[in-house]
Amino acid sequence: MIDKLDSTLRFHQEALNLRARRQEVLSANIAHADTPNYKARDFDFGNALTQAMERGRQSGSLAMSGTSGGHLPGTSAGSLDDELLYRTPAQSSIDGNTVEMDAERVKFADNAMRYEANLTVLSSKIKTMLSALQQ
Repeated sequence: MIDKLDSTLRFHQEALNLRARRQEVLSANIAHADTPNYKARDFDFGNALTQAMERGRQSGSLAMSGTSGGHLPGTSAGSLDDELLYRTPAQSSIDGNTVEMDAERVKFADNAMRYEANLTVLSSKIKTMLSALQQ
């Protein structure tokens, strides 16, 4: 039963985690709009979500420590920073900065809207499951 609940909510959990990470990347691009030679970064959300669903959540944020020699070693997935791509600008700038503020703002707003939509869907699923459990 727990496996079914986990699989039902796992997709949304992974999507929300990736949307939050993308928001951080896009906001870093916006923050560095005036930094000379800064290269705008982003990642392919669809590809990252597919990989996250295939390999499961293996966050590198918490380090595992073994307390006994008989414990199995923990494996760590590569950081999402390894998968960040450089964006090719439509118009180059003199100082080498590849951040295009209009494009960044549109991507930021689109990602925020999709994050909110995902939260709404997830909330609806949880409410449906709670109502089924109460009856």
